[in-house]
Amino acid sequence: MASRSPAEELDVDGIAVRMSNPDKIYFPELGENGGRKRDLVGYYRTMALPRDDGTDGPIMTALRDRPTFLQRFPDGVEGDEIYQKHIAKKRPEHVLSTRITFPSGRTGDALRPTVPADIVWGANLGTVTFHSWPTHDDDNDHPDQLRIDLDPQPGTDFDDVRRVAVDILAPLLDELGYTGFPKTSGGRGIHVFVPIEPQWDFVATRRAVIAIAREMERRDPDGVTSSWWKEERGERIFIDFNQNARDRTMASPYSVRRSATARVSTPVTWAELAEVHPDDCTMATVPDLVARRGDPMADIADRRKGLEPLLEMVHRDDADGLGDMPYPPSYPKMPGEPPRVQPSKKVAAHWDEKGNRIE
Repeated sequence: MASRSPAEELDVDGIAVRMSNPDKIYFPELGENGGRKRDLVGYYRTMALPRDDGTDGPIMTALRDRPTFLQRFPDGVEGDEIYQKHIAKKRPEHVLSTRITFPSGRTGDALRPTVPADIVWGANLGTVTFHSWPTHDDDNDHPDQLRIDLDPQPGTDFDDVRRVAVDILAPLLDELGYTGFPKTSGGRGIHVFVPIEPQWDFVATRRAVIAIAREMERRDPDGVTSSWWKEERGERIFIDFNQNARDRTMASPYSVRRSATARVSTPVTWAELAEVHPDDCTMATVPDLVARRGDPMADIADRRKGLEPLLEMVHRDDADGLGDMPYPPSYPKMPGEPPRVQPSKKVAAHWDEKGNRIE
């Protein structure tokens, strides 16, 4: 067993945060050349600290006051994962919480970042990725973001996702009057955050993203699919509308991902999206990128728009017989939801409206 390196104390905007075992290797492929715990913690400290003009660090813009889950790898990215939704009761005074309600109706307390030290504290716990809700602490029942997840399926790659984002999604959002903020997922996908007024619940915002997905599919049926069932997706880009269900989170902007080279889920402009490659956006490169051209998501909260145009699309789909779509299996049955029955199995049996098999 490798020996532990001595703990160090970091000053994080006036708050002392202990960094334990800083020389532990978290990214073995990088090793001592950028793959240590101190590199991960240092990256998050850089991205959390206020800018020279006094504005928030970019990851604080993304996470401040949002329910945040911790994807932790205390033994590095090749070790076991801890996905932590509930904040520990024993924690520093500066680390605050926010009450959330899960789909089951149970409640819990999640991390609510309010100061840069919260991010560094989480990183010291082995958090590689911070996953956030699309809500703020003052109202965790009404999202202020739609989150459009462009998910490549087998046989497709990042270039296919990029084309759909730039050629299909961006023009659609423009037509509807919404501002989309794209970011690399840190893998082969792309996420687009759309700021909205926090006046509608998770049911409405999820249906709004279903409407977007269906319209994208109409415009590019050979390249885009809204089908929840993998057997129907083919070699197309799946718009994962269920990322907008209650308790579903996405990797926050500027979060490191579990990858050999410490790729980062990186906000980019639409112009940059046409050229960017995920491998170019890493823990080693992103701080310089932000220092050079700023944070494309800095004004996301100022671009909110009402959900009405999308709800009109939802009503039109309903009138055409296109209602709700299945929720993930772990969710309770929702009103108006179709049977959660795989199409190939549904053909071979009879099912009632609740998805129960009729013998």
